[in-house]
Amino acid sequence: MRQTPLIACLISAVCAGAETPDLGQLERMAARFAPVDVRVDLSKLPTSEREALTKLVEAAKLMDALFLRQVSAQNESWLLDLVRDRSPLGEARLRYFLINKGPWSRLDHEPFLAGVGAKPPQANFYPAGATREQVEAWMNGLPGAEQEAAKGFFTTIRRDPDGTWRAVPYSLEYQGELQRASELLSEAAALTHQPTLRRFLESRAGAFLSNDYFESDVAWMELDASIEPTIGPYEVYEDEWFNFKAAFEAFIAVRDEEFSSRLAKFGAELQYLEDRLPIEARWRNPRLGALAPIRVVDVVIATGDGSRGVQTAAYNLPNDERVVAQKGSKRVMLKNHQEAKFERALVPISKVALPAADQPLVGFDAFFTHILMHELMHGLGPQAISVDGKQTTVRQMLKETNGPLEEAKADISGLWALQQLMDKGILDRRQEKAMYVTFLASAFRSLRFGLNEAHGKGMALQMNYLLDQGGFRASPDGSFVVDWAKIRQAVQDLTRDIMTIQATGDYAKAKETLDTMATIRPEVQRVIDRLADVPVDIAPRYVTAQELAPR
Repeated sequence: MRQTPLIACLISAVCAGAETPDLGQLERMAARFAPVDVRVDLSKLPTSEREALTKLVEAAKLMDALFLRQVSAQNESWLLDLVRDRSPLGEARLRYFLINKGPWSRLDHEPFLAGVGAKPPQANFYPAGATREQVEAWMNGLPGAEQEAAKGFFTTIRRDPDGTWRAVPYSLEYQGELQRASELLSEAAALTHQPTLRRFLESRAGAFLSNDYFESDVAWMELDASIEPTIGPYEVYEDEWFNFKAAFEAFIAVRDEEFSSRLAKFGAELQYLEDRLPIEARWRNPRLGALAPIRVVDVVIATGDGSRGVQTAAYNLPNDERVVAQKGSKRVMLKNHQEAKFERALVPISKVALPAADQPLVGFDAFFTHILMHELMHGLGPQAISVDGKQTTVRQMLKETNGPLEEAKADISGLWALQQLMDKGILDRRQEKAMYVTFLASAFRSLRFGLNEAHGKGMALQMNYLLDQGGFRASPDGSFVVDWAKIRQAVQDLTRDIMTIQATGDYAKAKETLDTMATIRPEVQRVIDRLADVPVDIAPRYVTAQELAPR
């Protein structure tokens, strides 16, 4: 892969003898994240709900401390050293550390502090000094229940004093913060007058102490309230060895009733889409989980894994396949995050990546709707599968390839699904060109996240496949266009290919596909190089949250 000018500059500086980026370089690196003040109108919330919301903001802040420890055992000591350094360089390092939740630039995949080494792909989930092969062999040698716990979402693997390994429940590993978070959620539950919110908060407070998250995930699926809290261990991307271990995060938000109602119709179409997936019929789910709620929210605060590097625009949870099979999954759209991303990043990108004639087609509605369909499609297609007669999951079979492949699946099948709904008359066909052109512009937005990040790697796979199939073309002037005669078939074919890998649990094929296709080609890199002055993403400043809970 060709290096971007900034990365090349940093590497040159290191080769010339500079150990870490200087003040000017750090400021340019941080400038890729455009500061955005995030304010949310809480005027319609009764006093009791505002008080409950304040408790939830306090609990959310604890997820930052937990996530820092999950990323690296040394993160807390590094952070303390940075806080003590009041020099301009020290303050710049601290700011960038807080953006990245550690001393590694998540866009550049390089450390920006001296002496920290490369970012460990195993994070802080596994025994220090162990290799991936050793851990995998140990896990596979355990009896059924012990192996399930070792490979589960909510345990770390630690070494006992006698040298043996064991799975440690999160409730024990992180008991200090989780005890306090449990107390805050219980206090919020006592304040709210919304029954489903109270049930979720009480059950999640219990889960922090018991390490059993099933019932609280079910309660979260059934949550129907003006406040939409997501808090706990969820996404597995930080575990780059196996994608087994869940990282702590929080999104505390207020529901946008108008937009949520407008998009509710999409949930009713999921079985229709599942039944038409371009894969063998035996791999489709004839009966999806009963619930598929869609919530559009404005974020009051995001923390932990929910706020590191590139900010989340939407999410589809829970990840526990047992809950998804029984209850379905919920899609949460972070509207104020998306509006900021669209204005600060996507519109400027479109003016570089697209020809002038296509730039007016880029619209927020198309951007917003594709993100929604991306999240919906996470819940469709192969999930629980059978390989050689053994029941397993796509996540466990594909290991570290699961993240980027799943993100690519959700992206491309989301585009396929929107076309299906246009063909059915659910969506206005007049938006067809805007849908594809906005997706093309947004592809460059995702590629700038980098190939070590699941979304960026997944988008590189998509971009190259669509270029190979002729759905996208590079013009002589360096801009990119959609080929209207080829794009539909190319999208359908890639949807089929990815879901087939998932349905068969074919790790070797998944790895080969990503190794060969998840690259940045020269014609794509030339566009990325011209985007040097465009923010990659946003750096939210949660003003309303700070007003609620200043500590």
